Amino acid sequence: MILLKYILKRLFWGMIVLLFVSFFSFLIIQLPPGDFLTSYLERLQKAGMSLDEATMTALRQSYGLDRPFIVQYWNWFVRFLQGDMGVSFLYSKRVDVIILERLPATLLVAATSLFLIYLISIPVGIYAARHQYSAGDFAAAFFGFIGMAVPSFLLALVLMWFVYQHFGTSIGGLQSPAFMNQPMSWAKLWDLLKHLPVPLVVITVAGTANLIRIMRGTLLDELHKPYVTTARAKGLPERKLIRKYPVRSALNPIISSGGWLLPELFSGETVAAIVLGLPTISPVLYRALLGEDMFLAASCIMVISILTIIGLLISDILLAVMDPRIRLG
Repeated sequence: MILLKYILKRLFWGMIVLLFVSFFSFLIIQLPPGDFLTSYLERLQKAGMSLDEATMTALRQSYGLDRPFIVQYWNWFVRFLQGDMGVSFLYSKRVDVIILERLPATLLVAATSLFLIYLISIPVGIYAARHQYSAGDFAAAFFGFIGMAVPSFLLALVLMWFVYQHFGTSIGGLQSPAFMNQPMSWAKLWDLLKHLPVPLVVITVAGTANLIRIMRGTLLDELHKPYVTTARAKGLPERKLIRKYPVRSALNPIISSGGWLLPELFSGETVAAIVLGLPTISPVLYRALLGEDMFLAASCIMVISILTIIGLLISDILLAVMDPRIRLG
């Protein structure tokens, strides 16, 4: 019952956060001078074409860009709650269609990256803490510094070159052109698996390096606490002792990090997605912001915010389940 109340309370505050996110994201998108039609006119002029003032006025009225900001925001927000995200100026398509086309790839890359980050960082962090100042500990520390220092776009370019040079495979997107519009099959699945490693390495390196350092530092702190010394004095086997007590306590910051790790994955994935040509939401958001496509940009931000709030809720619930000392009340 307490857990249900906690979930409902978090969902309520999540809705309040989404309301503020929607308002301020819509506001920030419109802060630069001009609007989508201004940017569109500049592109036409660079191409040697132009539109007369009457056509511009008619287009501005048809898109609703002549209305006050608060009216534009309220109309979009009400339609968003009803499932209508408006029409993208850049793509001339419904925003929900654009997002739904790219949502599966976004969730696949984000969920797989999150899984790999935890799968690698927790065991490596435990090993580094238990073998402090060993060769493995120094190797983990070296990987951590390199992983956090190397820019993701540079790593993406190097890996693309390496894979093409040594394996003859051109890495771009998540599918080869021959499988783009084909139904799912074993051949298409194998092609997807061949394209996934490079994006996953690029996206997960920084997050894995950071969590290894957190896991190592937290576990080292736990290993020097009196309850661990007492358990050793009572003859508890070392492997059972480490797994049952210090590791469970050291996992708390790792589990709680899931909430902030998800938006970091989305932001880090933007650069990798642009360089690697991934069909995810981030490049669409980037292009929408550059083109001042306010309906598309605001809707993308809202979808990413919803996924982030869900991630935070799941991490908080897991934290309460893993550690009985945490009280939801």
